[in-house]
Amino acid sequence: MENGTSVTRKMIIFQLEDEEYAIPVNHIGSIERLLPITRVPQTAPFVKGVINLRGVVIPVIDLRLRFQMKEAVLNDNKRIIIALINEMEVGLIVDSANDVIDIREDQIESPPAVIGTIDADYIDGIAKIDNRLLILLNLLTVLSFEELDKIQSLEV
Repeated sequence: MENGTSVTRKMIIFQLEDEEYAIPVNHIGSIERLLPITRVPQTAPFVKGVINLRGVVIPVIDLRLRFQMKEAVLNDNKRIIIALINEMEVGLIVDSANDVIDIREDQIESPPAVIGTIDADYIDGIAKIDNRLLILLNLLTVLSFEELDKIQSLEV
């Protein structure tokens, strides 16, 4: 941080249950309304299926189920965040996508071992901004290479 400038990360904020999460904007392709999801047999429970987004078939995972939270009813309030994980587009179902903010590096703390049911492996850090506590996700660990490989090979 030379010359008194602090490095910031532009993050998209989204919600699961009562928690707010953040992922870097540069990992995001778009945020979509809930689209029809085609189930795919023999996938992990958190893999909801695939969507057809402007002619591209994209696998969709339910982040609530991935983090072992209670499954929510899918309705018009839900959003699908199209994220790029290891050069692969994956849809992430979230309760809502709230806003885009800049988070300064000095606002980010190391994650505790566990936050609720979410394993620390998935967390890059915790940001305290005003009265908000934001959990910064590491998308590269949310899905393992094996899981990404399986999802990528989904036959529709």
